[in-house]
Amino acid sequence: MKKNIFIVILSMLSTLAISQNTKEPVPMDKMWGETHSTVDALKTKRAKLFDEGNFGMFIHWGLFSNLGGIWENKTYYGIGEWIMNSNMANIPVDKYKTVARSFNPKEFDAKAIAKLAKDAGMKYIIITSKHHEGFAMFKSRVDSFNIVDATPFARDPMKELSAACHAIGLGFGFYYSHNQDWTGPGGDGGPTTYLDGTDATFDAYFYKKCLPQVIEICTNYGQIDFVWFDTPGNMKKELVIELANTVRKLQPNAMMCSRIGYGMGDYASLGDMEIPPRNVEGLWETCDTNNDSWSYAWYDNNFKSPKQILHRLITTIARGGTYLFNVGPNSMGIIPEIGSKFLEETGKWIREYPQVIYNAGSSPWGHALAWGDVTTNGNSINLCVFDWPQDGKLYLPELKNKIISANILHGTKKTKVNFYADNGWTVFDVKSKPSNSLVSVIELKLAIKAEKAIVNTELGIYPNITTDLLCEFAEVKGAQIDNVRWMEKFGEWKHVKQINEWSKNSSASWIVNVKMPGYYYLKLRYKGVGKLVWRTITDENIQVQNQQTATEKYQVYPMGIIEFKSAGIHTVTVNLVEGDPKTSSLEAVIITPIEK
Repeated sequence: MKKNIFIVILSMLSTLAISQNTKEPVPMDKMWGETHSTVDALKTKRAKLFDEGNFGMFIHWGLFSNLGGIWENKTYYGIGEWIMNSNMANIPVDKYKTVARSFNPKEFDAKAIAKLAKDAGMKYIIITSKHHEGFAMFKSRVDSFNIVDATPFARDPMKELSAACHAIGLGFGFYYSHNQDWTGPGGDGGPTTYLDGTDATFDAYFYKKCLPQVIEICTNYGQIDFVWFDTPGNMKKELVIELANTVRKLQPNAMMCSRIGYGMGDYASLGDMEIPPRNVEGLWETCDTNNDSWSYAWYDNNFKSPKQILHRLITTIARGGTYLFNVGPNSMGIIPEIGSKFLEETGKWIREYPQVIYNAGSSPWGHALAWGDVTTNGNSINLCVFDWPQDGKLYLPELKNKIISANILHGTKKTKVNFYADNGWTVFDVKSKPSNSLVSVIELKLAIKAEKAIVNTELGIYPNITTDLLCEFAEVKGAQIDNVRWMEKFGEWKHVKQINEWSKNSSASWIVNVKMPGYYYLKLRYKGVGKLVWRTITDENIQVQNQQTATEKYQVYPMGIIEFKSAGIHTVTVNLVEGDPKTSSLEAVIITPIEK
């Protein structure tokens, strides 16, 4: 088992939720609450599916899917499930509710969706039973604003999907927005009065709608494996505790994520689309989506390729986490064809290399390597090569344990790889052509459990591939290192860890392990205002200084050529020489061998 201690630092859960009344983000600790696990989740079997499966399907589907990003003949670009919100189309409650009259997803096929998830290599499905819009995608006796009572579809797709998942051995769970409800009186962001003009309080909303609907989803769909709450905001702690206790009583085997709030979850859900650069211990997930919007949007054709999906899946597992990957069915209930095809191709790869994904542990190196990433399984270290070396040499930073065998995997077939130790590194002689066009796998067998392997964790400078020295790994003096976040489109969060607030004597330093001495191209990735001058200097007193005009976007700028006179451990230090120290933001140092 890869996760035996639950330690998640709140600062790592960095992506912010969106306030329903402003485009300004609300800090995650206010929206999701403090994060830690309950001990019993690690002592019982209910964590097994999450902990060993490592790959699940998330589905955002609701009344917003019927709009597909369009309101009154205007396209609203951004996350489609927020189209009703005041920051997008600002649709009045009474008008939004009329959308249900035309919502008839008659091509919805629960068995086809469950089969797609299984074919993609996923182990469970979590679907939106009620998102922030307040529309229930199930039959609810406490609120007629639901897909059975308010639409011509008049069926309960949640009952059909839960049955389909159970029939083919998939886990099943519900997303439920327990705080925000933009159509429910008293819900966060919803009407403040009832139709008769009387005040609607959140407590009344909680006991009239939220809690009863959670009881419904925990009672009417057989065993469920997850209840995925979202954005608790300023909910009172006692209400969150009551909600969690209700789930515990009705579905004792269901896992709850940290977004329920107040530390009541069983595992941490990191920020949307966030994959941490360092290993994180404990039970945690990152949720990601197959294009830009979580729900269906007619214009959003920016689907992640099978290669991208696998890279992000493997990297998440290599950091110690579980990957929850979202799809958004359209108004007819169909997952877009491109997204489906890419998931099927992803699944074909996983069927060839299941040991890389299932019950796989994190990388002993604790971070990605320049050519890819690493998962572990039993006595095996799986080198997952994203960028195959063109010169036939794959370099692995120091592994101090004896390698019994090394083989390139071709599904169940193996090709022996010759390897040798060289100045603290292991060098593998590989052909110039990758064994798999998506991700190639080299399996190393050790005499011990791979998770106990002893390695050199310094960032490597490779002789045949580019290395990004991220700010996450820098020792920073006299400057500020933290995450910055912004939205490209509404709700489409981007985030980087960066260094700013520079001063005259501030610096950022990286310790690196150089495989071969020689010349390397040096680039910096940063943003800022006006002309900036950066100095980069090594412990061998090799200095590169240059000026480039910055922009408001993070861009890569060539600085010149840097030399490492000797192999081994070195220090690379960067500081700002000229420019606005307040707006200058450094994200990474990029070092590329001249021959690359």
